Amino acid sequence: MTNGSPPRPRTSGVFSGLLLIVFGFLVLLHNYGRLQLGGLIRHWWPLIFIFWGATKLYERTLAQRQGRTAGWITPGEVFLVIGLMVVVGIVVAVEEFPRQFPGMEINLGEPYSFPVDLNPQTIAPNAHISIHGGRGTITVRSSDEPTLRITGQKSIRTFSESDANKRSSSINIQTVKNGDSYEIHPTGFDLGDSRISVDMDVVVPKKSVVAVRNDRGGITISDMATDVTVSTQNGDIEINDTTGNVDVSIQKGDVKVTDTKGDVKVSGHGGEVEVVNVSGSLTVDGEFYSSIRADKVAKGIRFISQRTDLTLSQLGGHFEKSSGNLEVADAPGNLTSRTKNVSISLENVTGKVVLDNANGSVELRYSGSPKEDITVNNERASISLSIPSSSSFEIQADCRSCDIDSEFSGGSLNATRTDKGDSHLEGKYGSARGPKIVLKSSYDSIQIRKTN
Repeated sequence: MTNGSPPRPRTSGVFSGLLLIVFGFLVLLHNYGRLQLGGLIRHWWPLIFIFWGATKLYERTLAQRQGRTAGWITPGEVFLVIGLMVVVGIVVAVEEFPRQFPGMEINLGEPYSFPVDLNPQTIAPNAHISIHGGRGTITVRSSDEPTLRITGQKSIRTFSESDANKRSSSINIQTVKNGDSYEIHPTGFDLGDSRISVDMDVVVPKKSVVAVRNDRGGITISDMATDVTVSTQNGDIEINDTTGNVDVSIQKGDVKVTDTKGDVKVSGHGGEVEVVNVSGSLTVDGEFYSSIRADKVAKGIRFISQRTDLTLSQLGGHFEKSSGNLEVADAPGNLTSRTKNVSISLENVTGKVVLDNANGSVELRYSGSPKEDITVNNERASISLSIPSSSSFEIQADCRSCDIDSEFSGGSLNATRTDKGDSHLEGKYGSARGPKIVLKSSYDSIQIRKTN
């Protein structure tokens, strides 16, 4: 130091040293699964500035007692804080990105798998069993024995096999008993941790009441004699050969239910829904962006979405709802539907039909003479009705600013057209008493054909 120059501020480096010690300790706990660093930093990151300020006050007080000058903040401390915040930001991003954007993953490291096999335990034949998974598939199968068996596989994604072995020792599947109720779930880690998944294969008594919830992963349940409740945030669901009711809640994924004697309810959001051979009813409530298909649903279908409100009392054949299309074939039950922007095709829906649609064509085809009333109101789109020539019916058809083209004539049928282009058809056809047919359309056409 040259004569006359002011003394250079000195720092004890207490803050830098303590910060590195604390940060290293937190990372160590994170690596061993004892702490979720992302959640801690997300809520408590302002403490670093409180800690920084308290340390600088301590250094300054100590310097004054020793009769020397202490600086408030050094460039090295600033760069240290910035560097650690960048490191923490990367850790938080790796953990939180899959949670905020479930359809996208950041996969770092290699997956290492380890088997899980729990000792079987005797339980009540009608026990209530709740299964909650995080990431991984869940399979539930039935047994005629009053025994609970759990096997599976845990997968840990790390940068080395030694790290995976360390994490694996604390990860397992736990069963908690409360009376005749059992709760099964993975333990030893945060279920939202994208680096860890646990597949579970659970065998339960056939008459158990099962409820399964999974955060991310597929669910398969088969051969159960009582009610089944299933929910997942992201994953496909498959249920077959059940006797009780089936209740499915899903946010992303496909649903398939087959050979069920109870009622089926599917709600939420997702892709494809397929339901086949149901002795009860089917209710679909939500937005499903792929096709909804159903075959042989004895007690009919109830479908509710933003664009569709449909009730079909019985389905012996096929039902399919896809983007912009609705098809129903061979349904002896009554059909009531309110839709928008959907093209509708009905074939041999022999019960009472009430359709209210807009911006989509409506086509009805009958191989036998209709016995029940038919009412169709279709705005800004066409209506096509095909029935046998031997049919008897009473009709009232109105087409605003469009034409009515009918192959049926004679009897008391009377067709008129106004100067504004509106068409009207009214009267009775055939010698027997038949159903009443009411057709209304606008800005397109109404066609009434004889079935070959």
